[in-house]
Amino acid sequence: MTRAFAHDRFTYPLPEGHRFPLGRYRLLREAIEERGLARVEEAPAATDADLLLAHDPLYLERVVAGRLTDREQKAVGLPWSPQLVERGRRSVGATVAASRAALDDGTGINLGGGTHHAFGDAGKGFCTFNDVAVAVRRLRAEGAIQRALVVDLDVHQGDGTHALLGPDPATTCMSINGGANYPFRRVPGDVEEDLPDGTGDDAYLAALERLLPRALDRGRPDICFYLAGADPYEHDRLGRLALTMHGLAARDVMVRDCMRLQGVPVVVLLAGGYGRRMEDTVAINLATVSSFAREG
Repeated sequence: MTRAFAHDRFTYPLPEGHRFPLGRYRLLREAIEERGLARVEEAPAATDADLLLAHDPLYLERVVAGRLTDREQKAVGLPWSPQLVERGRRSVGATVAASRAALDDGTGINLGGGTHHAFGDAGKGFCTFNDVAVAVRRLRAEGAIQRALVVDLDVHQGDGTHALLGPDPATTCMSINGGANYPFRRVPGDVEEDLPDGTGDDAYLAALERLLPRALDRGRPDICFYLAGADPYEHDRLGRLALTMHGLAARDVMVRDCMRLQGVPVVVLLAGGYGRRMEDTVAINLATVSSFAREG
């Protein structure tokens, strides 16, 4: 059975009215367990040695000690607390564990993750540590992989991942972004396309159909990290695109089948999702897990 790694129990209180939907992770885990879609395991915590594979030692020290400035905390968008640090470690640890599961079984799932706005020396956009960059470097250090592909279909460009992995010739970063959306200062990826506000299913899927073969041909990967963001959804508060749930499900199937045909193991990361109804985001995430878990 496909293995999924959860860290929803490592939560912390947010200020009233905060937009980050922590509750979605608990609801998703409960739905997966109720349906028996995957074997859900508690996410391990990334060690300092893991995090230092992608992050500056002084940045890590300041995060752990709670010495981020107000400006830095504002950039992250989440108030500092020891629980925030622990949750960040578990999010990274879940991606590393899901990567090992994918190499063993063909698919591994982090019921969260996709923290693609974290740079080596700074956090941004709800992201403190960069889980994909750490996982790529950890697997490579262990001799488990050489080449990696990142397929980032969160609506927001993964600027931190591009900055960390873009200079790496053995990693290819592919993304489809909301062109007028956050972040407003971009870091170019290897294979990417910006789409205008209001883009719907047909145009989005056509872009994905164009880009996936290019990314695979360029990357020839040993593993794929798939950021299956729910935020291209038409009713997402931060998305600005117009995909339906059907279109998002078709997106997942296209990625799944493309990687399956090439024999590439897939690490599924759920990334962003800020639906006006939390239940919609959970339903989109559940459809993603269902699609990949059946292949596991």
